[in-house]
Amino acid sequence: MWGFLIACLSGALMSVQGVFNTGVTKETGQWLTNSFVQLTAFIVCVGFYLFQEIGKVPVGSLFKIDHKYMLLGGVMGAFITMTVIQSMSSLGPAQAILAIVITQVLVGYLIELFGLFGVEKVQFSALKLVGIVVAIAGLVMFKWET
Repeated sequence: MWGFLIACLSGALMSVQGVFNTGVTKETGQWLTNSFVQLTAFIVCVGFYLFQEIGKVPVGSLFKIDHKYMLLGGVMGAFITMTVIQSMSSLGPAQAILAIVITQVLVGYLIELFGLFGVEKVQFSALKLVGIVVAIAGLVMFKWET
């Protein structure tokens, strides 16, 4: 249950953050906004690291990661911020978030299905496929103006 609540909080924060970032971009620039977002995230993360993990998790452990490609999360974060801003600007918050979430579910399921990036492989489920198709149908219905 706790994991579900945290996931809901994450979704809510992402939606609000996307609206905030899009608003800032309208008054500045996309890469300036993105830089500020990433910089402030870095400062917050360093603060939490210093408060909670320093002495427990050495910084050098980053250089011992087996799969170095997994260190690209920050690079992806910059492009995630940029694409969220662009999609919200062109689609509006609700449609953008709906498309983003459906894509996250689809890609997440494909990662599990093929056991990519060290994730435990799962068996194909027609029911999960139907769920994704229903979500896509929901996006199409949401996009239609009445």
